[in-house]
Amino acid sequence: MKTNLIIGTRQSLLALWQSNHIAARLREQYPECTVTLKKIITKGDRILDVPLAKIGGKGLFTKELETALLDGEIDLAVHSLKDMPTVLPEGLCLTAITERANAGDAFVSNKYASIEALPQGAVLGTSSLRRKAQLLAARPDLTIVDLRGNVDTRLRKLDEGQMDAIILAAAGLHRLGYGDRIKEIIPHSFCLPAVGQGALAIECCTANTEVRQMLDFLNDLPTKQATDAERSFLGLIEGGCQVPIGVHAVTAGSSITVEAIIASLDGSTVLRDTIQGEAADAARLGQKLGNKMLDQGGRAILAEIM
Repeated sequence: MKTNLIIGTRQSLLALWQSNHIAARLREQYPECTVTLKKIITKGDRILDVPLAKIGGKGLFTKELETALLDGEIDLAVHSLKDMPTVLPEGLCLTAITERANAGDAFVSNKYASIEALPQGAVLGTSSLRRKAQLLAARPDLTIVDLRGNVDTRLRKLDEGQMDAIILAAAGLHRLGYGDRIKEIIPHSFCLPAVGQGALAIECCTANTEVRQMLDFLNDLPTKQATDAERSFLGLIEGGCQVPIGVHAVTAGSSITVEAIIASLDGSTVLRDTIQGEAADAARLGQKLGNKMLDQGGRAILAEIM
């Protein structure tokens, strides 16, 4: 067993919380092991004045960490699973998926209690095309503006009055102690979350069996099954941050339910469907649902976007 582990992490407060959380669990599991953090700046952290969809989507917050893994500078990297591409670089793997926190999107406002309470033409901030499309489908009157930066920066922009409300991942707000800022967890019937939202992913080199065995205790099977379904759906559709796709899977014992949407950018067309089956068959079910939705009109929606 290794007696020294180096965790690669982004420098945002949320990324550091996540990495310190994993570090604490490793120290508890292996008291004789020294665990340290190495801070790494990613492309997504450097470019804050351009919408995510215009600078590449998936991989913006992972590539530099993956390079450090392949170069042997770090032993593992901690990511928000929703930031992870469905195809990883050769030689790397997702070793563990942690137990999922709340996967929902949070409505945050200083003036209004819910999206339904927003007045006509209200200004709402989000950096996600997925959220924008679904929100416009329900409230086409809203003015949706791009919102980049870390959680503190986004909350500050709201507090300065630059917008009437913002949408953030509920899990991130709770992890940073901002749960009291949440006015509403947006129902999934209104806005399906991103693939993997609420779960942490631990990535390391495939050949590093020693480290992979040490990380195995972090795996949560129900979360892994659910996110396997979500990621296989996304991989089939081939959508990243630049395509409005929402998908959420829930396991209950040996069964799993997967719900997904494919939307046009302006929310004028939203295709939604659900599939159920055996949790052990999660990845295949995600692909089956994806193929069904592509045939039912999803392919035409994506053709207009791409």
